[in-house]
Amino acid sequence: MLKCRAVWRKLAPLARSASTQCRHNVKTALNNGRRQAFVPATHMSTGPAGGGGSENTLYVVLVGAACLGGGAYAYMTVRGDSKRYEERISELASRSAKEAPESQPPVAPEPEEAAPTSEESAPVAELSGETESASAEEPVTETPPEAAEQAAPVLAEAEPVAEVPPEAVEEAPPVVEEAPPEPQAEVLEALPAVVESAAEEPVTEAPPAAEPETVQEAPTEPAVTSLPESAPAPEPVSAPLTLPSHAPYLLIGGGTASFAAARSIRARDPGAKVLIVTDEPNLPYMRPPLSKELWFSDDPSVTETLRFKQWNGKERSIYFQPSSFYVKPEELTSAENGGVAVLTGKKVIQMDVRGNKVKLDDDTEISYDKCLIGTGGVPRNLQVIEKAGDEVMNRTTLFRKIEDFKSLDNVSRNVKSITIIGGGFLGSELACALGRRSSETGLEVIQMFPEKGNMGKVLPEYLSNWTTEKVKKEGVRIVPEALVKSVAFKEDKLEILLKDGRQVKTDHIVAAVGLEPNVDLAKSAGLEVDSDFGGYRVNAELQARSNIWVAGDAACFYDIRLGRRRVEHHDHAVVSGRLAGENMTGANKPYWHQSMFWSDLGPDVGYEAIGIVDSSLPTVGVFAKATSKDTPKAATEQSGTGIRSESETEATAVTPVASSTPAPVMEHKDEYGKGVIFYLRDKVVVGIILWNVFNRMPIARKIIKDGEEHADLNEVAKLFNIHED
Repeated sequence: MLKCRAVWRKLAPLARSASTQCRHNVKTALNNGRRQAFVPATHMSTGPAGGGGSENTLYVVLVGAACLGGGAYAYMTVRGDSKRYEERISELASRSAKEAPESQPPVAPEPEEAAPTSEESAPVAELSGETESASAEEPVTETPPEAAEQAAPVLAEAEPVAEVPPEAVEEAPPVVEEAPPEPQAEVLEALPAVVESAAEEPVTEAPPAAEPETVQEAPTEPAVTSLPESAPAPEPVSAPLTLPSHAPYLLIGGGTASFAAARSIRARDPGAKVLIVTDEPNLPYMRPPLSKELWFSDDPSVTETLRFKQWNGKERSIYFQPSSFYVKPEELTSAENGGVAVLTGKKVIQMDVRGNKVKLDDDTEISYDKCLIGTGGVPRNLQVIEKAGDEVMNRTTLFRKIEDFKSLDNVSRNVKSITIIGGGFLGSELACALGRRSSETGLEVIQMFPEKGNMGKVLPEYLSNWTTEKVKKEGVRIVPEALVKSVAFKEDKLEILLKDGRQVKTDHIVAAVGLEPNVDLAKSAGLEVDSDFGGYRVNAELQARSNIWVAGDAACFYDIRLGRRRVEHHDHAVVSGRLAGENMTGANKPYWHQSMFWSDLGPDVGYEAIGIVDSSLPTVGVFAKATSKDTPKAATEQSGTGIRSESETEATAVTPVASSTPAPVMEHKDEYGKGVIFYLRDKVVVGIILWNVFNRMPIARKIIKDGEEHADLNEVAKLFNIHED
């Protein structure tokens, strides 16, 4: 059929040219005849007026006869070719019935010597004819005889229908076994579309033996299952997912920073098209509940639903938005109103800054106009654990993602002892969460850290000691001043040997010893990595290049108030992501809106912090007696959200008014119910912790922004109204 089509494409212009020339000659002759009829009577001729009429009439008759004869010849030739084509198809179908394998006999087999009737071969001829007409520019009835004669050898060489029994032919279109080289592939790709069109519209020019309903009611799947193994059916031809080759806004990383940037971009540019590329299989989600509220859920299927109850009893999902919020990546380019698309399970491995494009781990390249790097970080591990071997590594969790939460939840239900190495935010939160579970299941929870007290790098010593006692009351065994020397797997237990000789045996280890910023793209992109703080070095507008921004844990940014910093907290990802998104749309704003972070040691004790909180700095603490309103649970009831920072970062503090209530005298100096801790550098407040004091962060933010010296911080503490019930 392909050779026939090729020949026809060469002969068609000649045929059309000849036909046009013939029509032109006839028209000229007729016009000449008419013009001669109006020659004036004074024409110098011995013949009658309009002489030459007999010769013109004879010419017209001859031309007409030639056209009729040519048309009759073409009709007879095409009809003969069609008949020979049907006979050839019948012969091939008969040969298929003889050669069918005995292991899988065709449906309703007939004697091998029986040849199919014209009715059996009619659907095949009908579909083949439709394929020919669908792929050719001219109707099949105009195919030259030479092209029709060349079509038969092609069918004999590469006819896939040859192995389909006659009965199967009535049920479904012919099935291809093996596609010859390039040309035949085009026909195979066109065949499903032809069958579909044939099913929708009856074929009016089909032979009388074939009925349109035969094509319409032909089920595809039953016919495939009845075919022999020697003629496997091709898989349905479906268009592959076409990922956008260009994204006006490309966000690398699917964490909080990228989502905040996408939301900010869309707010300033409603028609923006934003593409988020993440190596995680999940849509953007919040990480804090992984170490907080999810552990206190009563739902046994919480690891699947990832829905949790906040301290105020309200339920919410860990995901920022449902899947319906996002545009499919393959539809982003054609989205009329733009949108946000998330390409999951793909990792950017290379960045071409000059060419404004990135390369994915599957070699796909995506160009961009503006790009944000929000790759976050990866959990650190202890070298002694990495060198201890696979048995130890298989029993160690580095907590960061949804998969880590699911894995640790499963481990905690199947082992007798878990040891958490690390006394920071994550380690303390997990210790309290697992400690609550220990009272129900008998799980032994151990927390060890090199400091003297819990969160010793952040809290002043007196408050760190108080927090340590709080964690002990949650059912956690504390091992302070612990420096791990080695870890070994012996007798189905992990043996942790400390440098002072102490030894701890456990079933599982959770390493919560910090985060390493992910700067894998720095080398290929030529971006600077800060040698002191780590992360991509950016300016106050979070720019690394003219059209590249960095936000979140991976950004080492210049704070116009506190200097160069790198922050690893949820709210910083929100603030920096939002600022980067605004600047990507032309805002040109510097980083000044201080982010905050918070930690909850269960529903009763929690704190919020802002600025530089380092226990090595001088501190001043002002405390008061707490009430039932001064808990994380009460704070969420008042704000209506479990992620307190998301509501507070939007607030703007006005000039605070100090409370006139005098500070009461505390009965016990070691009772830290609620209070404010100020961190000083050169007598200026650079950091503030609100201990069980909530919804006051805008005031703390303004104090740091002003950067003034304060003679009496007790008076400053009154701005937070900690002495009022």
